[in-house]
Amino acid sequence: MNINEFQLILPINTGIMIPENDSVRLLNKVVEQLDFKHLYDCYASIGRPPAPPKMLFKVVSYAYMNGIYSSRKIETACRRDINFIWLLGGEEAPDHNTISRFRSGRLAHVIEELFYQLVTLLGDMGEIAYENIFIDGTKIEANANKYSFVWKKSIQKHELRLQEKIQILIEEINRAYGCSYIINEEKASACLLVEILDFLEHQKSVLGIEFVHGKGKRKTPLQRHIEKLKEYINTKEKYDSYNQIFDGRNSFSKTDHDATFMHMKEDHMRNSQLKPGYNVQIGVEGEYVVGMDIFSERSDQLTFIPFIEKLHEKLPKYHQNAVTDGGYESEENYAFLETHKQKAFIKPTTYEMIKKSNFKKKIDRRENMTYDAEKDEYTCHNQRQLRYIGDKKRRSKSGYESKIKIYECENCEDCEHKQQCTKAKGNKQLQVAIDFIRLREISLGNITGEEGIKLRVNRSIQVEGAFGILKEDYGFRRFLLRGKQNVKTEFMLLCFGFNINKLHSKILKNRCGVSLFNVKVA
Repeated sequence: MNINEFQLILPINTGIMIPENDSVRLLNKVVEQLDFKHLYDCYASIGRPPAPPKMLFKVVSYAYMNGIYSSRKIETACRRDINFIWLLGGEEAPDHNTISRFRSGRLAHVIEELFYQLVTLLGDMGEIAYENIFIDGTKIEANANKYSFVWKKSIQKHELRLQEKIQILIEEINRAYGCSYIINEEKASACLLVEILDFLEHQKSVLGIEFVHGKGKRKTPLQRHIEKLKEYINTKEKYDSYNQIFDGRNSFSKTDHDATFMHMKEDHMRNSQLKPGYNVQIGVEGEYVVGMDIFSERSDQLTFIPFIEKLHEKLPKYHQNAVTDGGYESEENYAFLETHKQKAFIKPTTYEMIKKSNFKKKIDRRENMTYDAEKDEYTCHNQRQLRYIGDKKRRSKSGYESKIKIYECENCEDCEHKQQCTKAKGNKQLQVAIDFIRLREISLGNITGEEGIKLRVNRSIQVEGAFGILKEDYGFRRFLLRGKQNVKTEFMLLCFGFNINKLHSKILKNRCGVSLFNVKVA
Protein backbone atom coordinates (compact mmCIF):
# COMPACT_ATOMS: atom_id res chain seq x y z
CA MET A 1 0.00 0.00 0.00
CA ASN A 2 1.34 3.45 -0.98
CA ILE A 3 1.80 5.62 2.11
CA ASN A 4 1.27 8.79 -0.03
CA GLU A 5 -2.41 7.93 -0.31
CA PHE A 6 -2.80 8.80 3.37
CA GLN A 7 -0.62 11.93 3.43
CA LEU A 8 -2.11 14.80 5.44
CA ILE A 9 -2.86 17.82 3.20
CA LEU A 10 -3.08 21.27 4.80
CA PRO A 11 -4.60 24.38 3.15
CA ILE A 12 -2.03 26.79 1.70
CA ASN A 13 -2.05 30.48 2.55
CA THR A 14 -1.76 31.77 -1.01
CA GLY A 15 -1.23 35.34 0.19
CA ILE A 16 2.37 34.67 1.23
CA MET A 17 3.20 33.75 -2.38
CA ILE A 18 2.08 37.14 -3.79
CA PRO A 19 4.44 40.16 -3.53
CA GLU A 20 3.24 43.08 -1.44
CA ASN A 21 3.44 45.46 -4.42
CA ASP A 22 1.56 43.18 -6.83
CA SER A 23 -1.25 44.82 -8.83
CA VAL A 24 -3.75 42.19 -7.61
CA ARG A 25 -3.43 43.56 -4.07
CA LEU A 26 -4.08 47.10 -5.31
CA LEU A 27 -7.16 45.90 -7.21
CA ASN A 28 -8.48 44.18 -4.11
CA LYS A 29 -7.88 47.27 -1.98
CA VAL A 30 -9.59 49.62 -4.46
CA VAL A 31 -12.60 47.37 -5.08
CA GLU A 32 -13.20 47.08 -1.33
CA GLN A 33 -13.78 50.85 -1.25
CA LEU A 34 -16.58 50.73 -3.84
CA ASP A 35 -20.30 50.48 -3.07
CA PHE A 36 -21.84 47.28 -4.50
CA LYS A 37 -25.39 47.85 -3.25
CA HIS A 38 -26.94 48.04 -6.72
CA LEU A 39 -25.06 44.94 -7.86
CA TYR A 40 -26.43 42.93 -4.93
CA ASP A 41 -29.91 44.29 -5.70
CA CYS A 42 -29.71 42.50 -9.07
CA TYR A 43 -29.91 39.14 -7.26
CA ALA A 44 -33.05 37.53 -5.84
CA SER A 45 -33.27 37.28 -2.06
CA ILE A 46 -34.46 33.67 -2.24
CA GLY A 47 -33.14 30.57 -3.97
CA ARG A 48 -29.74 28.98 -4.21
CA PRO A 49 -26.94 31.25 -2.91
CA PRO A 50 -24.95 32.64 -5.89
CA ALA A 51 -21.20 33.07 -6.16
CA PRO A 52 -20.30 36.26 -4.22
CA PRO A 53 -20.85 39.15 -6.68
CA LYS A 54 -17.98 41.26 -5.33
CA MET A 55 -15.61 38.31 -5.67
CA LEU A 56 -16.77 37.73 -9.26
CA PHE A 57 -16.22 41.40 -10.07
CA LYS A 58 -12.67 41.22 -8.73
CA VAL A 59 -11.95 38.12 -10.78
CA VAL A 60 -13.37 39.53 -14.04
CA SER A 61 -11.65 42.91 -13.51
CA TYR A 62 -8.30 41.25 -12.86
CA ALA A 63 -8.77 39.13 -15.97
CA TYR A 64 -9.28 42.25 -18.10
CA MET A 65 -6.24 43.83 -16.42
CA ASN A 66 -4.20 40.97 -17.82
CA GLY A 67 -5.72 40.67 -21.29
CA ILE A 68 -7.91 37.63 -20.52
CA TYR A 69 -11.39 38.12 -22.00
CA SER A 70 -12.83 34.67 -22.74
CA SER A 71 -15.04 33.27 -19.96
CA ARG A 72 -13.46 29.83 -20.46
CA LYS A 73 -9.95 31.24 -20.12
CA ILE A 74 -11.01 33.14 -16.99
CA GLU A 75 -12.34 29.87 -15.55
CA THR A 76 -9.00 28.16 -16.31
CA ALA A 77 -7.09 31.03 -14.67
CA CYS A 78 -9.26 30.72 -11.53
CA ARG A 79 -8.18 27.09 -11.22
CA ARG A 80 -4.48 27.50 -12.00
CA ASP A 81 -3.28 31.08 -11.40
CA ILE A 82 -2.24 31.87 -7.82
CA ASN A 83 -3.42 35.50 -8.04
CA PHE A 84 -6.91 34.46 -9.16
CA ILE A 85 -7.04 31.79 -6.44
CA TRP A 86 -6.12 34.46 -3.86
CA LEU A 87 -8.93 36.73 -5.14
CA LEU A 88 -11.42 33.86 -4.78
CA GLY A 89 -10.74 33.94 -1.02
CA GLY A 90 -11.43 30.25 -0.52
CA GLU A 91 -14.51 30.21 -2.75
CA GLU A 92 -14.88 27.55 -5.42
CA ALA A 93 -13.66 28.60 -8.87
CA PRO A 94 -16.68 29.78 -10.94
CA ASP A 95 -17.35 28.00 -14.22
CA HIS A 96 -17.49 29.81 -17.53
CA ASN A 97 -21.30 29.93 -17.58
CA THR A 98 -21.37 31.72 -14.22
CA ILE A 99 -18.77 34.21 -15.44
CA SER A 100 -20.60 34.80 -18.73
CA ARG A 101 -24.00 35.30 -17.06
CA PHE A 102 -22.46 37.66 -14.53
CA ARG A 103 -20.72 39.77 -17.18
CA SER A 104 -23.55 40.09 -19.69
CA GLY A 105 -26.43 39.89 -17.20
CA ARG A 106 -25.92 41.27 -13.71
CA LEU A 107 -22.90 43.47 -14.37
CA ALA A 108 -24.40 45.17 -17.44
CA HIS A 109 -26.78 47.15 -15.20
CA VAL A 110 -24.18 48.47 -12.75
CA ILE A 111 -20.78 48.55 -14.50
CA GLU A 112 -21.16 52.22 -15.42
CA GLU A 113 -21.84 53.17 -11.81
CA LEU A 114 -18.87 51.12 -10.55
CA PHE A 115 -16.57 52.61 -13.21
CA TYR A 116 -17.45 56.19 -12.28
CA GLN A 117 -17.10 55.33 -8.60
CA LEU A 118 -13.49 54.43 -9.41
CA VAL A 119 -13.02 57.70 -11.32
CA THR A 120 -14.43 59.66 -8.36
CA LEU A 121 -12.12 57.74 -6.01
CA LEU A 122 -9.14 58.66 -8.20
CA GLY A 123 -10.26 62.28 -7.94
CA ASP A 124 -10.38 62.03 -4.14
CA MET A 125 -6.84 60.62 -4.22
CA GLY A 126 -5.63 63.68 -6.16
CA GLU A 127 -5.00 61.74 -9.37
CA ILE A 128 -7.72 63.60 -11.29
CA ALA A 129 -8.11 67.37 -11.05
CA TYR A 130 -11.00 67.86 -13.54
CA GLU A 131 -8.92 70.36 -15.51
CA ASN A 132 -8.03 68.89 -18.92
CA ILE A 133 -10.02 66.19 -20.68
CA PHE A 134 -8.33 64.65 -23.73
CA ILE A 135 -10.91 63.08 -26.05
CA ASP A 136 -10.45 60.69 -28.93
CA GLY A 137 -12.22 57.80 -30.61
CA THR A 138 -11.41 54.60 -32.43
CA LYS A 139 -13.29 51.96 -34.39
CA ILE A 140 -13.31 48.44 -32.93
CA GLU A 141 -14.71 45.49 -34.83
CA ALA A 142 -17.95 43.92 -33.59
CA ASN A 143 -18.49 40.21 -33.05
CA ALA A 144 -20.56 39.99 -36.22
CA ASN A 145 -20.24 38.37 -39.62
CA LYS A 146 -18.43 40.58 -42.15
CA TYR A 147 -20.97 39.71 -44.85
CA SER A 148 -24.19 40.14 -42.83
CA PHE A 149 -24.70 43.76 -43.94
CA VAL A 150 -28.02 45.49 -44.57
CA TRP A 151 -27.73 48.77 -46.51
CA LYS A 152 -30.33 51.52 -46.22
CA LYS A 153 -30.17 52.52 -49.89
CA SER A 154 -30.65 48.93 -50.95
CA ILE A 155 -33.69 48.51 -48.70
CA GLN A 156 -35.20 51.76 -50.03
CA LYS A 157 -34.75 50.48 -53.59
CA HIS A 158 -36.39 47.13 -52.75
CA GLU A 159 -39.23 48.93 -50.96
CA LEU A 160 -40.06 50.89 -54.10
CA ARG A 161 -40.17 47.69 -56.12
CA LEU A 162 -42.39 46.06 -53.49
CA GLN A 163 -44.81 49.01 -53.58
CA GLU A 164 -45.10 48.66 -57.34
CA LYS A 165 -45.90 44.95 -56.98
CA ILE A 166 -48.45 45.67 -54.24
CA GLN A 167 -50.08 48.34 -56.42
CA ILE A 168 -50.45 45.89 -59.33
CA LEU A 169 -51.85 43.18 -57.03
CA ILE A 170 -54.43 45.51 -55.45
CA GLU A 171 -55.58 46.64 -58.89
CA GLU A 172 -56.05 42.96 -59.89
CA ILE A 173 -58.04 42.28 -56.70
CA ASN A 174 -60.22 45.35 -57.31
CA ARG A 175 -61.04 44.14 -60.83
CA ALA A 176 -61.58 40.51 -59.82
CA TYR A 177 -63.84 41.08 -56.81
CA GLY A 178 -65.38 44.49 -57.48
CA CYS A 179 -63.50 46.20 -54.63
CA SER A 180 -62.26 49.78 -54.42
CA TYR A 181 -59.11 49.59 -52.30
CA ILE A 182 -56.89 52.66 -52.74
CA ILE A 183 -53.23 53.16 -51.73
CA ASN A 184 -52.88 56.56 -50.09
CA GLU A 185 -49.69 58.62 -50.58
CA GLU A 186 -48.35 55.99 -52.99
CA LYS A 187 -47.54 53.67 -50.09
CA ALA A 188 -49.62 50.76 -48.87
CA SER A 189 -49.97 50.56 -45.11
CA ALA A 190 -49.76 47.27 -43.23
CA CYS A 191 -53.33 47.79 -41.95
CA LEU A 192 -54.66 48.07 -45.50
CA LEU A 193 -52.91 44.86 -46.59
CA VAL A 194 -54.25 42.98 -43.57
CA GLU A 195 -57.74 44.30 -44.32
CA ILE A 196 -57.50 43.06 -47.92
CA LEU A 197 -56.20 39.67 -46.72
CA ASP A 198 -59.15 39.33 -44.31
CA PHE A 199 -61.51 40.09 -47.20
CA LEU A 200 -59.91 37.42 -49.39
CA GLU A 201 -59.97 34.86 -46.57
CA HIS A 202 -63.67 35.60 -46.14
CA GLN A 203 -64.20 35.07 -49.87
CA LYS A 204 -62.45 31.72 -49.58
CA SER A 205 -64.78 30.54 -46.82
CA VAL A 206 -67.91 31.84 -48.59
CA LEU A 207 -67.03 30.17 -51.89
CA GLY A 208 -65.77 27.00 -50.17
CA ILE A 209 -62.57 26.92 -52.20
CA GLU A 210 -59.93 24.36 -51.20
CA PHE A 211 -56.31 25.36 -51.70
CA VAL A 212 -54.09 22.90 -53.59
CA HIS A 213 -50.33 22.32 -53.54
CA GLY A 214 -47.82 20.25 -55.45
CA LYS A 215 -47.18 19.27 -59.04
CA GLY A 216 -50.08 18.90 -61.44
CA LYS A 217 -52.37 21.05 -59.28
CA ARG A 218 -53.84 24.23 -60.73
CA LYS A 219 -54.29 27.05 -58.24
CA THR A 220 -57.35 29.27 -58.38
CA PRO A 221 -56.88 33.04 -58.86
CA LEU A 222 -58.06 33.54 -55.25
CA GLN A 223 -55.35 31.21 -53.91
CA ARG A 224 -52.68 33.00 -55.94
CA HIS A 225 -53.88 36.39 -54.70
CA ILE A 226 -53.87 35.27 -51.04
CA GLU A 227 -50.40 33.68 -51.30
CA LYS A 228 -48.93 36.72 -53.03
CA LEU A 229 -50.50 39.07 -50.50
CA LYS A 230 -49.12 37.07 -47.57
CA GLU A 231 -45.68 37.10 -49.18
CA TYR A 232 -45.83 40.89 -49.66
CA ILE A 233 -47.03 41.44 -46.07
CA ASN A 234 -44.12 39.40 -44.69
CA THR A 235 -41.64 41.25 -46.90
CA LYS A 236 -43.07 44.62 -45.91
CA GLU A 237 -42.88 43.73 -42.20
CA LYS A 238 -39.24 42.76 -42.70
CA TYR A 239 -38.44 46.08 -44.39
CA ASP A 240 -40.32 48.02 -41.68
CA SER A 241 -38.29 46.27 -38.97
CA TYR A 242 -35.08 47.07 -40.88
CA ASN A 243 -36.03 50.77 -41.03
CA GLN A 244 -36.52 50.83 -37.26
CA ILE A 245 -33.13 49.20 -36.71
CA PHE A 246 -31.38 51.76 -38.96
CA ASP A 247 -32.34 54.59 -36.55
CA GLY A 248 -30.58 57.24 -38.64
CA ARG A 249 -27.74 54.97 -39.77
CA ASN A 250 -27.01 53.79 -43.30
CA SER A 251 -26.20 50.18 -42.41
CA PHE A 252 -26.31 47.51 -39.72
CA SER A 253 -25.32 43.88 -39.27
CA LYS A 254 -27.86 41.06 -39.20
CA THR A 255 -25.92 39.29 -36.44
CA ASP A 256 -25.47 42.42 -34.29
CA HIS A 257 -28.09 45.06 -35.03
CA ASP A 258 -26.28 47.79 -33.08
CA ALA A 259 -23.09 47.40 -35.14
CA THR A 260 -22.56 49.76 -38.09
CA PHE A 261 -20.33 49.04 -41.07
CA MET A 262 -17.23 51.24 -40.85
CA HIS A 263 -13.73 51.57 -42.24
CA MET A 264 -11.22 49.97 -39.87
CA LYS A 265 -7.51 50.66 -39.53
CA GLU A 266 -7.00 46.90 -39.25
CA ASP A 267 -7.88 45.96 -42.82
CA HIS A 268 -6.74 42.39 -43.41
CA MET A 269 -7.77 42.51 -47.08
CA ARG A 270 -6.16 45.94 -47.64
CA ASN A 271 -8.98 47.12 -49.87
CA SER A 272 -10.80 49.51 -47.48
CA GLN A 273 -13.39 46.84 -46.82
CA LEU A 274 -16.21 47.93 -44.53
CA LYS A 275 -16.59 45.81 -41.41
CA PRO A 276 -19.23 45.85 -38.64
CA GLY A 277 -17.97 47.80 -35.65
CA TYR A 278 -18.53 50.40 -32.95
CA ASN A 279 -17.17 53.90 -32.48
CA VAL A 280 -15.52 53.86 -29.04
CA GLN A 281 -15.00 57.26 -27.40
CA ILE A 282 -12.84 57.81 -24.34
CA GLY A 283 -11.81 60.82 -22.28
CA VAL A 284 -8.44 60.75 -20.51
CA GLU A 285 -7.03 62.91 -17.72
CA GLY A 286 -3.86 62.29 -15.77
CA GLU A 287 -3.33 59.18 -17.98
CA TYR A 288 -6.55 57.64 -16.58
CA VAL A 289 -9.68 56.92 -18.59
CA VAL A 290 -12.25 59.14 -16.85
CA GLY A 291 -15.11 58.55 -19.28
CA MET A 292 -16.10 56.27 -22.12
CA ASP A 293 -19.09 55.54 -24.30
CA ILE A 294 -20.04 53.39 -27.26
CA PHE A 295 -21.65 54.81 -30.41
CA SER A 296 -23.07 53.31 -33.58
CA GLU A 297 -22.43 56.66 -35.31
CA ARG A 298 -19.32 56.64 -37.51
CA SER A 299 -18.54 60.36 -37.23
CA ASP A 300 -16.61 61.58 -34.18
CA GLN A 301 -18.15 65.01 -34.68
CA LEU A 302 -21.65 63.78 -33.80
CA THR A 303 -20.50 61.84 -30.71
CA PHE A 304 -18.89 64.83 -28.97
CA ILE A 305 -21.91 66.44 -27.30
CA PRO A 306 -23.53 63.16 -26.08
CA PHE A 307 -20.14 62.12 -24.69
CA ILE A 308 -19.55 65.42 -22.85
CA GLU A 309 -23.13 65.37 -21.52
CA LYS A 310 -22.47 61.88 -20.12
CA LEU A 311 -19.37 63.23 -18.33
CA HIS A 312 -21.38 66.14 -16.93
CA GLU A 313 -23.94 63.67 -15.62
CA LYS A 314 -21.51 61.18 -14.07
CA LEU A 315 -18.58 63.26 -12.81
CA PRO A 316 -18.77 65.62 -9.81
CA LYS A 317 -17.17 68.53 -11.73
CA TYR A 318 -16.95 69.88 -15.27
CA HIS A 319 -13.53 69.76 -16.91
CA GLN A 320 -12.22 73.26 -17.61
CA ASN A 321 -10.56 72.41 -20.94
CA ALA A 322 -11.68 70.02 -23.70
CA VAL A 323 -8.81 68.95 -25.98
CA THR A 324 -9.56 67.08 -29.24
CA ASP A 325 -8.29 66.71 -32.79
CA GLY A 326 -9.87 68.19 -35.92
CA GLY A 327 -12.40 65.37 -36.31
CA TYR A 328 -14.58 66.94 -33.61
CA GLU A 329 -14.71 70.46 -35.04
CA SER A 330 -18.15 71.93 -35.71
CA GLU A 331 -20.04 75.07 -34.80
CA GLU A 332 -22.41 73.01 -32.67
CA ASN A 333 -19.57 71.55 -30.59
CA TYR A 334 -17.89 74.94 -30.18
CA ALA A 335 -21.17 76.52 -29.08
CA PHE A 336 -21.85 73.69 -26.62
CA LEU A 337 -18.52 74.22 -24.87
CA GLU A 338 -19.00 78.00 -24.83
CA THR A 339 -22.46 77.58 -23.26
CA HIS A 340 -21.02 75.37 -20.51
CA LYS A 341 -18.05 77.73 -19.99
CA GLN A 342 -15.52 75.13 -21.02
CA LYS A 343 -12.46 76.19 -22.97
CA ALA A 344 -12.15 74.61 -26.42
CA PHE A 345 -8.79 73.29 -27.59
CA ILE A 346 -10.07 71.80 -30.85
CA LYS A 347 -7.63 71.65 -33.73
CA PRO A 348 -9.27 73.22 -36.84
CA THR A 349 -9.57 70.89 -39.81
CA THR A 350 -7.76 73.50 -41.94
CA TYR A 351 -4.88 73.95 -39.47
CA GLU A 352 -2.28 71.95 -41.37
CA MET A 353 -3.56 73.03 -44.77
CA ILE A 354 -3.30 76.80 -44.20
CA LYS A 355 0.37 76.46 -43.23
CA LYS A 356 1.30 75.16 -46.68
CA SER A 357 2.61 77.61 -49.26
CA ASN A 358 0.32 76.37 -52.05
CA PHE A 359 -2.75 77.27 -49.97
CA LYS A 360 -1.99 80.97 -50.47
CA LYS A 361 -2.34 80.44 -54.22
CA LYS A 362 -5.98 79.33 -53.87
CA ILE A 363 -7.68 82.61 -54.67
CA ASP A 364 -11.16 81.14 -54.19
CA ARG A 365 -10.68 80.63 -50.44
CA ARG A 366 -12.16 83.10 -48.00
CA GLU A 367 -8.98 83.03 -45.93
CA ASN A 368 -7.04 84.55 -48.86
CA MET A 369 -9.45 87.47 -49.29
CA THR A 370 -9.32 90.80 -47.47
CA TYR A 371 -12.26 91.52 -45.17
CA ASP A 372 -13.50 95.01 -44.29
CA ALA A 373 -15.44 94.79 -41.02
CA GLU A 374 -16.92 98.31 -41.30
CA LYS A 375 -18.37 97.75 -44.77
CA ASP A 376 -18.95 94.02 -44.17
CA GLU A 377 -17.46 93.02 -47.50
CA TYR A 378 -14.62 90.91 -48.90
CA THR A 379 -12.11 91.93 -51.58
CA CYS A 380 -11.11 89.20 -54.00
CA HIS A 381 -7.81 88.57 -55.81
CA ASN A 382 -8.89 90.89 -58.66
CA GLN A 383 -9.68 93.72 -56.19
CA ARG A 384 -13.43 93.38 -56.60
CA GLN A 385 -15.88 93.48 -53.72
CA LEU A 386 -18.04 90.62 -52.51
CA ARG A 387 -20.97 92.31 -50.73
CA TYR A 388 -23.51 90.90 -48.31
CA ILE A 389 -26.77 89.94 -50.05
CA GLY A 390 -28.69 87.87 -47.49
CA ASP A 391 -28.83 85.04 -44.95
CA LYS A 392 -29.81 81.41 -44.90
CA LYS A 393 -29.94 78.64 -42.32
CA ARG A 394 -28.09 75.34 -42.52
CA ARG A 395 -29.27 72.32 -40.55
CA SER A 396 -26.79 69.61 -39.54
CA LYS A 397 -27.51 65.88 -39.24
CA SER A 398 -28.07 66.34 -35.50
CA GLY A 399 -30.66 69.08 -36.13
CA TYR A 400 -28.46 72.04 -35.17
CA GLU A 401 -29.15 75.23 -37.15
CA SER A 402 -26.34 77.59 -38.06
CA LYS A 403 -26.72 81.04 -39.60
CA ILE A 404 -24.97 81.54 -42.95
CA LYS A 405 -24.23 84.97 -44.46
CA ILE A 406 -24.08 85.08 -48.26
CA TYR A 407 -21.73 87.45 -50.13
CA GLU A 408 -21.72 87.96 -53.90
CA CYS A 409 -19.09 89.52 -56.15
CA GLU A 410 -20.10 92.75 -57.86
CA ASN A 411 -19.09 91.48 -61.32
CA CYS A 412 -17.22 88.36 -62.51
CA GLU A 413 -18.02 88.57 -66.23
CA ASP A 414 -14.71 89.91 -67.56
CA CYS A 415 -12.51 88.59 -64.74
CA GLU A 416 -9.45 86.73 -66.02
CA HIS A 417 -9.27 84.68 -62.79
CA LYS A 418 -12.85 83.42 -62.83
CA GLN A 419 -11.99 79.82 -63.78
CA GLN A 420 -9.65 79.59 -60.79
CA CYS A 421 -12.11 81.28 -58.47
CA THR A 422 -15.55 79.79 -59.18
CA LYS A 423 -17.41 77.26 -61.34
CA ALA A 424 -20.64 79.28 -61.19
CA LYS A 425 -22.01 80.69 -64.44
CA GLY A 426 -22.80 83.99 -62.76
CA ASN A 427 -20.96 85.91 -60.06
CA LYS A 428 -19.01 84.15 -57.32
CA GLN A 429 -20.86 83.68 -54.05
CA LEU A 430 -19.28 83.17 -50.66
CA GLN A 431 -21.16 81.46 -47.81
CA VAL A 432 -19.79 82.37 -44.39
CA ALA A 433 -20.83 80.90 -41.02
CA ILE A 434 -20.06 83.91 -38.81
CA ASP A 435 -20.42 82.18 -35.42
CA PHE A 436 -18.36 79.21 -36.57
CA ILE A 437 -15.51 81.47 -37.76
CA ARG A 438 -15.57 83.41 -34.48
CA LEU A 439 -15.46 80.26 -32.36
CA ARG A 440 -12.82 78.67 -34.59
CA GLU A 441 -10.56 81.72 -34.18
CA ILE A 442 -10.87 81.46 -30.40
CA SER A 443 -9.98 77.76 -30.47
CA LEU A 444 -7.08 78.41 -32.86
CA GLY A 445 -5.72 81.03 -30.47
CA ASN A 446 -6.05 78.53 -27.61
CA ILE A 447 -4.13 75.71 -29.29
CA THR A 448 -1.33 77.94 -30.60
CA GLY A 449 -0.57 79.45 -27.19
CA GLU A 450 1.95 78.01 -24.74
CA GLU A 451 -0.78 76.17 -22.81
CA GLY A 452 -2.35 74.89 -26.03
CA ILE A 453 0.91 73.46 -27.36
CA LYS A 454 1.47 71.59 -24.10
CA LEU A 455 -2.08 70.22 -24.11
CA ARG A 456 -1.87 69.12 -27.76
CA VAL A 457 1.32 67.20 -27.04
CA ASN A 458 -0.31 65.59 -24.01
CA ARG A 459 -3.38 64.67 -26.03
CA SER A 460 -1.21 62.67 -28.40
CA ILE A 461 0.58 61.00 -25.50
CA GLN A 462 -2.32 60.32 -23.18
CA VAL A 463 -5.48 59.52 -25.12
CA GLU A 464 -3.83 58.09 -28.24
CA GLY A 465 -1.39 56.31 -25.95
CA ALA A 466 -4.31 54.82 -24.01
CA PHE A 467 -5.80 53.38 -27.21
CA GLY A 468 -2.37 52.07 -28.16
CA ILE A 469 -2.08 50.19 -24.87
CA LEU A 470 -5.62 48.83 -25.02
CA LYS A 471 -5.32 47.60 -28.61
CA GLU A 472 -1.66 46.60 -28.79
CA ASP A 473 -0.51 45.67 -25.27
CA TYR A 474 -3.89 44.29 -24.13
CA GLY A 475 -4.59 42.80 -27.55
CA PHE A 476 -8.18 44.07 -27.57
CA ARG A 477 -9.10 44.42 -31.24
CA ARG A 478 -12.53 42.78 -31.43
CA PHE A 479 -15.48 42.59 -29.08
CA LEU A 480 -16.54 39.19 -27.78
CA LEU A 481 -20.11 40.15 -26.86
CA ARG A 482 -22.94 41.42 -29.04
CA GLY A 483 -25.29 44.37 -28.60
CA LYS A 484 -24.40 47.91 -27.56
CA GLN A 485 -25.03 47.36 -23.84
CA ASN A 486 -22.89 44.21 -23.69
CA VAL A 487 -20.16 45.87 -25.74
CA LYS A 488 -20.22 48.83 -23.36
CA THR A 489 -19.92 46.51 -20.37
CA GLU A 490 -16.96 44.78 -21.96
CA PHE A 491 -15.07 47.98 -22.75
CA MET A 492 -15.81 49.54 -19.35
CA LEU A 493 -14.29 46.47 -17.70
CA LEU A 494 -11.26 47.00 -19.91
CA CYS A 495 -11.01 50.67 -18.90
CA PHE A 496 -11.52 49.76 -15.23
CA GLY A 497 -8.58 47.34 -15.44
CA PHE A 498 -6.55 49.91 -17.39
CA ASN A 499 -7.02 52.50 -14.62
CA ILE A 500 -5.94 50.05 -11.89
CA ASN A 501 -2.85 49.14 -13.90
CA LYS A 502 -2.07 52.81 -14.49
CA LEU A 503 -2.45 53.63 -10.77
CA HIS A 504 -0.19 50.69 -9.92
CA SER A 505 2.42 51.87 -12.43
CA LYS A 506 2.38 55.45 -11.14
CA ILE A 507 2.74 54.23 -7.54
CA LEU A 508 5.77 52.10 -8.46
CA LYS A 509 7.36 54.98 -10.44
CA ASN A 510 6.50 57.56 -7.75
CA ARG A 511 4.51 59.65 -10.28
CA CYS A 512 1.24 59.99 -8.36
CA GLY A 513 -0.42 63.36 -8.78
CA VAL A 514 1.38 64.09 -12.08
CA SER A 515 -1.25 64.79 -14.73
CA LEU A 516 0.72 66.33 -17.63
CA PHE A 517 3.96 65.57 -19.43
CA ASN A 518 6.30 68.51 -19.99
CA VAL A 519 7.03 69.53 -23.56
CA LYS A 520 10.63 68.74 -24.50
CA VAL A 521 12.20 71.17 -26.95
CA ALA A 522 14.84 69.68 -29.29
